Amino acid sequence: MASPLTLPQSIDSPDMRRAGRELLSLALIDARNHTLHLLSLYEEALGEASLPVERQPGVLPPLWLAGHIGWFAEWWIARNTQRAFGIECPPRPTRLAGIDPRADDWWNPQQSGAERPWAPGLPDLGETKAYLLETLESTLELLERAAETDAGLYFYRLALFHEDLRGEQLVVMAQTLGLPIGVELAPAPPAREPLLVPATPWRLGLPVEGFCFAQEQGVHEVAVPEYEIDAQPVTWSQFVEFVDDGGYDRSELWHPEGGWDWLTQQAGEGRRGPRHVEQIGAARHGAGGSVLQHRFGRTVRAASHQSAVHLSWWEADAWARWAGRRIATEVEWEIAAHTAMRRGFRWADVHEWTAGTLKPWPGFRADPWSAGSAFDPLPAFRQARVLRGASLATRARLRSPKARNYASPARDDGFFGFRTCAL
Repeated sequence: MASPLTLPQSIDSPDMRRAGRELLSLALIDARNHTLHLLSLYEEALGEASLPVERQPGVLPPLWLAGHIGWFAEWWIARNTQRAFGIECPPRPTRLAGIDPRADDWWNPQQSGAERPWAPGLPDLGETKAYLLETLESTLELLERAAETDAGLYFYRLALFHEDLRGEQLVVMAQTLGLPIGVELAPAPPAREPLLVPATPWRLGLPVEGFCFAQEQGVHEVAVPEYEIDAQPVTWSQFVEFVDDGGYDRSELWHPEGGWDWLTQQAGEGRRGPRHVEQIGAARHGAGGSVLQHRFGRTVRAASHQSAVHLSWWEADAWARWAGRRIATEVEWEIAAHTAMRRGFRWADVHEWTAGTLKPWPGFRADPWSAGSAFDPLPAFRQARVLRGASLATRARLRSPKARNYASPARDDGFFGFRTCAL
């Protein structure tokens, strides 16, 4: 496990949470280039510079989202007169005027409301790209003079990871919309047998050095008994067997506090399998059946040993009940990701649901920036389920075994899978 004092050697390192000015500058440029590249892919896929998309759950207009990325960095860096205080910055610092006086109306969701992204009058693609370049230039100029401390660099690191997360959101949206943006799945190696992990004490949470999201704060130690865990997320061949055995028709397999209700609603909409699956075939002679899946605008046959994906927590829980197993806890997942990779523990192709609800860890403190935003953990505590790992859309610097994400158990638009442990 990396020491808290480990410093990154490249912009792709998970240790970028502790990056200094030089690497941060390069990473911010890289993130902005990635955003601009995604916009170009959207333009090519949609055939129009206005990037028109259908309004549906989980989707925002890509032009609005791109502009919001630039606005967020300007709001918390260039316009924030108290940015040097880092995490001690007040939630409502004194702010300077922005590059464009209309920016808050366009891109501040707390000011303009949920309907603003879909309303007319937003900047076009050329204007949005120009704004992204202007805000990046401003950020980099201020970074050159920032103190080389965790407080001095806090909002620059935040802007980087916020843009990375929004970039992943753009990829997820492309999958939801069926847009061909050239994303390919890496071939999955053959499945391996479950792994036995010895009992151990383990420290959860991230130290104060560097950057962390609010839900990751609070280092504390837990004692974990010996357990058996899957070497890889549950695969399509395994999930097909559940479907073949009537898994979507047997109420006793579904969580009594929401699972069957969720499934009933999905069935009412004509769905009898995971999201984006057109056909899921019966398993025969141990072959694992077949899955026809919509993947970025194409219908493809999913490899049987690839991780099952676009699953809700309810589906993961039902499969585990059917298999006589249980979803891994987040501490079990984290220990295995740190200690069992040499023995074949594979991760980072899907975000993985874990057993528990999201709870604040001892030492939790609210950050100055996330209140009321999509990244605010407070409304999600004891409601959302924890996700660990990373997906094909996650930037390399965010692929850390310590990263702690979360979502509603009903969410299935993301690249979500799961793995299980023996009872």
